[in-house]
Amino acid sequence: MKAAVRYYTKTGNTKRLAEAVAEAVGTEALPISTPVDEPVDILFLGNSYYAFTIDPEVRNFIRSLDKNNVGRIVNFGSAAMLNSTWKKVKAEADKAGIKMDEREFHCKGEFKGVHKGRPNAEDLAAASAFAKSIVSE
Repeated sequence: MKAAVRYYTKTGNTKRLAEAVAEAVGTEALPISTPVDEPVDILFLGNSYYAFTIDPEVRNFIRSLDKNNVGRIVNFGSAAMLNSTWKKVKAEADKAGIKMDEREFHCKGEFKGVHKGRPNAEDLAAASAFAKSIVSE
């Protein structure tokens, strides 16, 4: 099973999660500015809420994906206040004709002193275990 990891971050929290996910599945965590040029079974996509929605760059990235190159998207991320971005990402994946996995990983993320130190080592280990469980099916 071939996997890719892409992420978008403004604080560095999602990048840290992406690196844990990528290490777990044996690939490299790359920013969404790096296209998915070759077919993958799973695209782990890291993102967060910014102004109560996903960033336009994430939306544009999903829209740019070739549905023939991506088997499914697995969402992951962190946020200080809001929870999952899954519904927002799924809406864009649906428009792009790409399947969205029902499962996701989400944890708290530090922002302006709220949830200080998150994601922490426990969060990173949980993200890693989550990714391994997805690719080992």
